[in-house]
Amino acid sequence: MFDIIVWGGAALSVAGLIGLVWCILRVMKARKSGLSDDELRAAVQSVLPWNMGALFLSVIGLMMVILGISLG
Repeated sequence: MFDIIVWGGAALSVAGLIGLVWCILRVMKARKSGLSDDELRAAVQSVLPWNMGALFLSVIGLMMVILGISLG
């Protein structure tokens, strides 16, 4: 039973990590494209909610892993 919680949490953490890498790559692409200050700020602000969501997903996954290990 607790194995499901651990592996589910690990899957959530990996999904969050993939989301964080996507956010980093998107901002790096915007920086390299030579945008003006305002356009770069708008690009970073558009990525910010995705970044926070991916971080939240990763943290919830790690909490599930710790919970599954400690209860199992």
